[in-house]
Amino acid sequence: MNFQNYLDRINYDGPLEPTAEALRRLQVAHLLAVPFENLSIHAGEPIVLEDRALFRKLVSRRRGGFCYELNGLFAALLRAIGFEVVMLSAQVADADGQFSPDFDHMALMVTIDEPWLVDVGFGDSFVEPLSLNKRDSQVQRDRAYRVDVDGERLVVMQRNLLDTSEGWKPQYRFTLKPYQYSDYAERCEFQQTSPLSHFTKARICSRLTPQGRITLSDMRFITTEGAARHERPVATQEEYADILRQHFGIVMKQ
Repeated sequence: MNFQNYLDRINYDGPLEPTAEALRRLQVAHLLAVPFENLSIHAGEPIVLEDRALFRKLVSRRRGGFCYELNGLFAALLRAIGFEVVMLSAQVADADGQFSPDFDHMALMVTIDEPWLVDVGFGDSFVEPLSLNKRDSQVQRDRAYRVDVDGERLVVMQRNLLDTSEGWKPQYRFTLKPYQYSDYAERCEFQQTSPLSHFTKARICSRLTPQGRITLSDMRFITTEGAARHERPVATQEEYADILRQHFGIVMKQ
């Protein structure tokens, strides 16, 4: 794997020393360049949790992926630079605050002088790494984040600062136990194949922008900038493919 090609893929030309500032800049660059998407599932392409296979997909083919792929390969890049990285198992909260099973999400912990929660695979979430030592709010853009303690687990909490009627809501919870790709295999297979998985129900492709986020949710194209949200229908599969190419740099195999 040529990691300079990976850095080019995320348009990164910043510092490469294993520092907190480099980590912050790398996460932001990744989120701006590589979309969160589940298109392989709907195209019948098996997802292989192995660094070289993910490198071919995300870097050589200029695709995106979901959490196991995005955070898995990002961990490999960070290790190559010299960061200390471990993969974490997270349980995702639903609208009622109930949590999914273990290994439903992969997040990363990067330890420099202190531990940081790193995530380029959750979609619309924190843009910069979160300090795992802080218990007060960590404000990013129009959101506030907080890492709470819940018994043996830590919980990422989020609050929308543009809507004062909304309180704190959980995103996911996790422990600091390290894992490897094989530990996520069963849940990754579930996400790809089960009718109960939300990834099998509809196509999604979403990417951070300097002003907000763009999302192709099945046949809807959504642009958000702060509190402003614009949505328009996508009329045909040809238009869908054009949006994928123009806004996400993705060309699916025919």
